Amino acid sequence: MKKSLGAVAVAAAIALSLSACGGGGSSAESAKGEINYWLWDANQLPAYQQCATDFQKANPDISVKITQRGWDDYWSTLTNGFVGGTAPDVFTNHLGRYGELAENKQLLALDDAVKKDNVDVSKYNEGLADLWVGQDGKRYGLPKDWDTIGLFYNKGMLASAGVTEDQMKNLTWNPEDGGTYEDVIAHLTVDKAGKRGDEAGFDKNNVAVYGLGLNGGGDSSGQTEWSYLTNTTGWSHTDKNPWGTHYNYDDPKFQNSMAWFAGLADKGYMPKLETTVGASMADTFAAGKSAINAHGSWMTGQYMGYKGLEVGIAPTPVGPEGKRASMFNGLADSIWAGTKKKDASIKWVEYLASADCQDVVASKAVVFPALKASSEKAAEAFKAKGVDVTAFTEHVKNKTTFLYPITDNTAKVKGIMEPAMDAVVSGKAPASSLTQINEQVNALFK
Repeated sequence: MKKSLGAVAVAAAIALSLSACGGGGSSAESAKGEINYWLWDANQLPAYQQCATDFQKANPDISVKITQRGWDDYWSTLTNGFVGGTAPDVFTNHLGRYGELAENKQLLALDDAVKKDNVDVSKYNEGLADLWVGQDGKRYGLPKDWDTIGLFYNKGMLASAGVTEDQMKNLTWNPEDGGTYEDVIAHLTVDKAGKRGDEAGFDKNNVAVYGLGLNGGGDSSGQTEWSYLTNTTGWSHTDKNPWGTHYNYDDPKFQNSMAWFAGLADKGYMPKLETTVGASMADTFAAGKSAINAHGSWMTGQYMGYKGLEVGIAPTPVGPEGKRASMFNGLADSIWAGTKKKDASIKWVEYLASADCQDVVASKAVVFPALKASSEKAAEAFKAKGVDVTAFTEHVKNKTTFLYPITDNTAKVKGIMEPAMDAVVSGKAPASSLTQINEQVNALFK
């Protein structure tokens, strides 16, 4: 579940607000027929196909057509669908998008259905259900899963470097010298002559293996790239979350952290941003080009699925305030306000949010479902496959998570921040340049 939303044209966002969308009325016809359901994660497709099969057996008057699209194509096609009136009835929704979609009246409120059908939102992991209540107090999604961040590492490379798995589990970090996290990253970096990053004669311009992989500049959230570091300093993206109205990219804590992060590439410990364009960080890791990748729990199946590669998962480093940190994101299924199959769509969304479906998802050991009981079953399913996922679950258990920043104007914020963060991470602009950028972002809320 790719979590950075990428560039979304401002014109498209404006078009959303201009598009007409009526709420599908309740009728006999709206309770039967074919529902179109979209998701973006191919790894989860088999689980949801099984859910659809089971649902259709129990509801023979309703069929579910599932469409899976890659992340970027998903959102561009969905945006066009809203404008053109061809959006799917039900779709996987993201915290970074639903605020604007709700404001532009593209989402069907679920409050009446939740009350009528006695959906118990207290059974989801703490806070997940609340995330999908908008500023107007209405509910626009039912939780489907959650995720946190961990460090995937190549066990063979660690062993060759003499780095123990206990060391990986007890890393520390600070923006001044990088702590033991930078020490390990440097030691795991190897140039083409076999010199390590912390050895004399290391050639930073001819690197064979980077200590840390790079997923991108991180745009406005930095979910997998840098937020697990910046948010250990006492910094937060916004003045409050959800529904903050002021971003904090001008904070010295953030800028010092980003200066350190960008410095890794300058030292040769992390790939240069321009070399990562169009590449899969996970595939690059599998090809032996990086030793550690900070990535989300939704990627576990992919990392563990590479044949001949032994992979471990370590928790994120302990920061200067003595705690780890991870962004906590929870997806939900939402209904398009323009659906002609309102009642059938509600049935499907409620089924997706039920134990009947989420236990199926749990059994596949791909993601952590939103329901507490199903989430525990997923952890057991991972364990049965020999995968230790405590690096992810401990964040929830120990309450070391923070929310994905939920605000209005997210598409516009990302449109400003993506090139700005790319410039910083690529070394083309200093971290201090984000002060002026922050003024542009906050002007959106005045």
